[in-house]
Amino acid sequence: MRHNQTLSVLIIGFLFLTSCKTYYISLDSFKQQFDGIDSTQLKMVEMNGGGILMVSEQYLANPITKIKCTDKKGNPAELNNSPAIEIRFTYGENNRRTVFYFDRVFVSDTVVIGMPSRFVPKMRKTIPLNEITKIEVQNGGKNFQYVNER
Repeated sequence: MRHNQTLSVLIIGFLFLTSCKTYYISLDSFKQQFDGIDSTQLKMVEMNGGGILMVSEQYLANPITKIKCTDKKGNPAELNNSPAIEIRFTYGENNRRTVFYFDRVFVSDTVVIGMPSRFVPKMRKTIPLNEITKIEVQNGGKNFQYVNER
């Protein structure tokens, strides 16, 4: 009986880890996709979801609907932006990593500003653009969905 439980946990863990396909965005492409977006282009959205801890929230999101990226082989790909899309930045001399929700990422000339949590919406973090060495994006598998976009 214990062997079957261990096997089940391993199978579920494997499926969980392999179900989130990671895509990549070059820093130049990232800057181009956010070029010209300022506070006047942000859109008000309403999002809900999250499973057991149901979240319902209205907030200003960036207006990007299609995220241009590449797969691990360098082939072009596009992801539909949604509240479940996460973006991970590797940056700095110690290769620090920070994850934001893509629709809550904003870019200035020198920094990326993002919200790392749906549960603490006032939390913000800033990353210097010139320190970013890798950008990864994926559907985090969370059950967040837009219910109303204005």
